[in-house]
Amino acid sequence: MPKAEIQNEIRRLRFQHGEMTQQQLADKVGCTRQTIVLLEHRRYAPSLALAMRIAATFSLKVDDVFRLASDND
Repeated sequence: MPKAEIQNEIRRLRFQHGEMTQQQLADKVGCTRQTIVLLEHRRYAPSLALAMRIAATFSLKVDDVFRLASDND
């Protein structure tokens, strides 16, 4: 089975929430700024716990922030 690519809306959501910096988001969810960078560039798939903390930060459900990439994306 091929590795699943996880797409996300983190960058857009950060800017919609007062132009939150990557560092501010990282501090809120308990990870490093570099992790946020990797997530935004789709080079890292988050753990379920991290995905849930990120979604909660934006008052959204996990599937409103993250989704599996399809062959058409």
